[in-house]
Amino acid sequence: MEAPRRDTRGIVDPSGLLNRVRFRRHEPAEPLRRYVEWYWLIDWDLPAPYASHIVPHPAVNLTFQWDGADEKDAPYGEVTGVALGLYTRKLSGRGRVCGAKFRPGGFRPYAPEVPVSRWTGRTLPVQEVFPQVTGDTVRSVVTPADDRARVAALDAFLLSLPCAPDPQADLAIDLVRRIQADRTVRRVGDFAHARGLSVRALQRLFSTHVGVSPKWVILRYRIHEALEQAGTRSDVDWAALAADLGYADQAHLVWDFTTTVGVPPAAYAAGARVGR
Repeated sequence: MEAPRRDTRGIVDPSGLLNRVRFRRHEPAEPLRRYVEWYWLIDWDLPAPYASHIVPHPAVNLTFQWDGADEKDAPYGEVTGVALGLYTRKLSGRGRVCGAKFRPGGFRPYAPEVPVSRWTGRTLPVQEVFPQVTGDTVRSVVTPADDRARVAALDAFLLSLPCAPDPQADLAIDLVRRIQADRTVRRVGDFAHARGLSVRALQRLFSTHVGVSPKWVILRYRIHEALEQAGTRSDVDWAALAADLGYADQAHLVWDFTTTVGVPPAAYAAGARVGR
């Protein structure tokens, strides 16, 4: 499996976030990498509140959090399914998050009783999904001062969970990776046919193992690419990018971007240039 990416794909105003928090990614233990993409750790100590915004990936996240990072503040854990819209998290004071991002399609082996779509658009206390989690479990992850100990605690917890190999999860992971990497994937029917699946079978696989439809995944990765271009380039040809991403025209890209991110792409790009 590939090492954790170092880009900021999906983060709205990454410079604003990274100037306020310490953000790191780490690889999980080798046996976990089949289904866990990476760990992400954030610490902050802010003089003023800040709202971070993320255009989410089609992935489930397990997080252990400590708001306040003080002995009197009880840490807690959550399972967050795929967020359908812009995900906003308000940060204030001091705090810490230690998260595990599962590969799109990789959460189902850890909770095989229900389809991953059950968690879509929802954030639940971790004990509702993994009843074996205790307060000591959460504290073992978030209280260590150094990254190595936090990563070791995440490894220990995830390795303790039952996780039977799931060929359907492997298939879902591969299909999502192909959609992400190949801009020519634009129509669900064509993609299903190329992979030797019916549209119905592909949709059912994505519902049970990814949590969202294949069409949603295709559209989401388009927005991730547009967001990345808008945030890193000053010479974006929006009409050309719209065509490259498979939109019918520039207006459709602008509408999709604005609906998801909250501002038109040109306005976002202008703001990003000011922030550099």
